[in-house]
Amino acid sequence: MSKKPNITQSKLPLSGRIVMFFIRHVQQGMSSMGELWRSPVSSIMTMAVLGVSLSLPAALQVLVKNAENITQSWNSAAEISLFINKGRSDQSIQSLLSRIKAFREVETVSYISRDQALEEFQRLSGFGEALSYLDDNPLPAVVTVTPSVKYSSPTGARELLAKLEREPEVNFGRLDIEWLERLQALLKLLEKTVLAIAALLVLAVVLVIGNTIRLAIMNRRTEIEVMKLVGATEAFIQRPFLYTGIWYGVIGGILAWLIINVLVWYLDGALAELLGLYGSQLTIQSLTFTELIKLVLLASFLGWFGSYLSVRQHLRNIEPS
Repeated sequence: MSKKPNITQSKLPLSGRIVMFFIRHVQQGMSSMGELWRSPVSSIMTMAVLGVSLSLPAALQVLVKNAENITQSWNSAAEISLFINKGRSDQSIQSLLSRIKAFREVETVSYISRDQALEEFQRLSGFGEALSYLDDNPLPAVVTVTPSVKYSSPTGARELLAKLEREPEVNFGRLDIEWLERLQALLKLLEKTVLAIAALLVLAVVLVIGNTIRLAIMNRRTEIEVMKLVGATEAFIQRPFLYTGIWYGVIGGILAWLIINVLVWYLDGALAELLGLYGSQLTIQSLTFTELIKLVLLASFLGWFGSYLSVRQHLRNIEPS
């Protein structure tokens, strides 16, 4: 016996069927939102748990981003000090300065003569009168070189230092960059920690949403049995629960963004005061609009994924008796 065609759908053109497809999705999406507000306490608690869970890795990401911004300013200020051999003439030193300025690895070059070095040392050390009895100036001339951004990393700065020390006028060079290497190692450790914590919290979000959807399915068991009896498709039955998971994710992501903004606002004053002691005017950068969109999209995907796993597992076990 041949199956009777669906006359209603067969009369609709392709464009009409596409429109009806989107209309059904909108209807089920809005009805799933209504289901959330029929049990506001449990829905709000679930959204709050998701918001807090997502805000923790987001907060660590903000911390890493701001730490990288701060270290970038320190990297650009990293300097190489070149101590010039005694007895070099001013013409020889000016030739050295011209050659160094031509290096593509160099951003800026400054020169401190022997007399300037002695004058500054007298001013800072407090031994001005004692130093005036010296027969000869013991301090060498110094050339200070700031590497370009590309060579401001520890590896690049060391390569530039080795290149500069090969100049005949240079006695030796100094690069105090070990602290920067330690700081970058700490940043890498922090980034890996963020990824590990984010993976655990993503799993927690999926489990929370999956369990919430499981409870929703159990509460609507009778309704699902009736829908199966009248011939509703699996996709039609599943769709409201999937939209519920997406709504949980979207609202949880927005809550996480609000939590991050409140934390940034709370910590910004204290950080500004701390950095002011070091002569820095940097402020904390919160999540950008692009990062907010990514956070909400990730949260909605996690909501959909947790719902999908729960729906696929539990709807199959419900059959009309």
